[in-house]
Amino acid sequence: MANVILSLSTMEKRLAACRFDPDAELPPWAWQADFCSITRTVDELSIICDEDRVPADVKCARDWRALKLDGPFDFALVGILASILQPLAKEGISVLAVGTYDTDYVLVRAGQYERAIATLIRAGHRIKRV
Repeated sequence: MANVILSLSTMEKRLAACRFDPDAELPPWAWQADFCSITRTVDELSIICDEDRVPADVKCARDWRALKLDGPFDFALVGILASILQPLAKEGISVLAVGTYDTDYVLVRAGQYERAIATLIRAGHRIKRV
């Protein structure tokens, strides 16, 4: 699917991507966050949530900002994430993508957030600052 034009919304809170051993219990502070994505695999437990909820001693990558793709999107659609990731990759902006049932979130390091927004606008996408 070429030239997919999307609407995205900014998210103001800074996020952290945390790593735990695969058999770790879910920490209660994660559930208190406005944004929380939990993934458990045989290799790890990963929690992405509001940075201000994460204790200082937790292994994590802090200082992420998110853009929410304004969904919902049908699962049959092709190229949704690619239309966002390709222009960012061309600009050398690394991302962390998180998917939910209805939509996707693209996380960018806070220091590259405004550059990422400008890149996506140049690519034709619409950005709503909330």
